[in-house]
Amino acid sequence: MTTITLVRGDITRQRADAIVNAANSSLLGGGGVDGAIHRRGGAAILEECRKLRASRYGRGLPTGQAVATTAGALDARWVIHTVGPVWSATEDRSELLASCYRESLRVADELGARTVAFPAVSTGVYRWPMDDAARIALETVRDTPTSVEEARFVLFDERAYRAFAARAG
Repeated sequence: MTTITLVRGDITRQRADAIVNAANSSLLGGGGVDGAIHRRGGAAILEECRKLRASRYGRGLPTGQAVATTAGALDARWVIHTVGPVWSATEDRSELLASCYRESLRVADELGARTVAFPAVSTGVYRWPMDDAARIALETVRDTPTSVEEARFVLFDERAYRAFAARAG
């Protein structure tokens, strides 16, 4: 059974087998968690992302999917990149957000990762409401069969931490 833990802090400072990146589909870095992971992890991550774009993901990584690269200078073996959906008031994209967590766990299992650090996918510039994002993330990780022993949600601020803590109970 997977243990779920919550940590308030910087995901780039975590020690884990795999760190999940809330990437954009280009895989070439961006703002928020994505930019922080690329900056701290260094050029090796971007180099592998460019190779993925040149081969399997010429049009970018589709929303809800996940793919792994080296973790570069991060205190992890891998970065698992996943592209969350942009929140919409008129279209239910919950399944795409859940898919980010399921697919990240699938990739973690393929790699043999036992500890995985997750951000709150889609809650930054993609504007997913934090309470709903916490519900989807926690339910999906609880309900997904995996060999991952610890799923650690690394929440950047107190508001995010409180939202996840209220749902983790």
